[in-house]
Amino acid sequence: MSNPTVLEPARSVPVAYEADVCVIGGSCTGVFAAVAAARRGARVALVEAQGMLGGTATSGLVAVWHSLLDTRFERQIIAGLTAEAVERLDRRGALTRRGRDANLALIFSPAELALELDRLAAEAGVRVFLHARFAAPVVEDGRVAAAVIEDKSGRRAIRARFFVDASGDGDLIDRAGLATRSMGDLQPPTTCAVLRGLAVLKERNPGFSINRAVFDPKLEGALECGFLWTADLPLGPDMTLVAGTRVNGADCSDADQLTHAEQEGRAQVRRIVDLLRKNFAGGEELRLAALPGHIGVRQTRQIVGRHRLTEQEVLAGTRFPDAIANGSYRVDVHHNDRAGITFRYLDGREVFIRADGTDERRRWRPEQSEDPTFYQVPYRSLVPEGSRNVLAAGRLVDADRGAFGAVRVMVNCNQTGEAAGAAAALALDSGRDAGEVDTAKLRKELATGGAAVV
Repeated sequence: MSNPTVLEPARSVPVAYEADVCVIGGSCTGVFAAVAAARRGARVALVEAQGMLGGTATSGLVAVWHSLLDTRFERQIIAGLTAEAVERLDRRGALTRRGRDANLALIFSPAELALELDRLAAEAGVRVFLHARFAAPVVEDGRVAAAVIEDKSGRRAIRARFFVDASGDGDLIDRAGLATRSMGDLQPPTTCAVLRGLAVLKERNPGFSINRAVFDPKLEGALECGFLWTADLPLGPDMTLVAGTRVNGADCSDADQLTHAEQEGRAQVRRIVDLLRKNFAGGEELRLAALPGHIGVRQTRQIVGRHRLTEQEVLAGTRFPDAIANGSYRVDVHHNDRAGITFRYLDGREVFIRADGTDERRRWRPEQSEDPTFYQVPYRSLVPEGSRNVLAAGRLVDADRGAFGAVRVMVNCNQTGEAAGAAAALALDSGRDAGEVDTAKLRKELATGGAAVV
């Protein structure tokens, strides 16, 4: 039986803003897209559903960025707006640098980052729409002409000549009729939390490991299938980011599944807290200090782009003439059907880390005389097939399962946003469509703006 429907009367929608570029999604990816376009003279609108900018890094509480260096820690391969944000946080004493640590190189205050993103957008002259949810595109003659939003003022429209979809789920691209794909076996989302008091548990319980505790089947409330990591935040003594929940099988581009995932993720956080309080000395001092504004979504839709980046290209360090981003973060696959996580490195190693922190080590290829030290993302992977004036940024980029496991992390997504914003401005200046942008000029523009172009 089909679902019942209601008829929504046709109506005129007032135009709230006329822009050159409209960016959907105000994560760091979206902010950097907006700022990159605005710094090149474009009039820019930025639409964000939450009440603050930064997405996963701020309201999602994932306050960790990976190394901006190559795998040997010898060469800076990521710069631009990501490095600028890092320097801003450093000046405010809101950043911990961990040197030659590929995993948790940069740990920051989510609140301070949100403030800096506000300043970045304001300084660039970006018109920000907060608490504004993208509702529908207006398509005219094969081009997206406007984005209809819903906010506290009602239903409004933003007209623009070019659009960047940094929504994470491809809302604009999908609703505009451009091709997207879902891999089906999606990497599951995670609800983070900030706990205070873990240091007490470590002090009073010799050999204490939160990984072993949370997944110990002998303890009531233990999580069954997942992976957990922590980071000490620069927020004061004993404030720890804990990422240990996993909502398997959830497609968060579906509204009902997203609601379930949000509630299930928080329920798992409560199980973690209750388990630690009940079973370990000092547990009564453990406090849940913060919950995120939304669950951390790893994967939903991706575009069908001009080039699908492959795991083989990532692990081989393939160089592209139209490269707009560089990365050194390993292939990282959170499994939907079992606990643990699989890492594949550019030097040929493969590590499966179990939920309790123990691991299995092997090689995905034999040793060789020289290994790549970084990989690249081509501009073509940001261009949806059939698009005239829309680009994708962030985790929407076209990549297979393995490649996606590497490029989806924030320091890589940030670069795709910066590149998409610069490309949008360049396309408008040259009168070209998204797929016709001169990528040599784009790379020169990025380099001039401070990005690492190699």
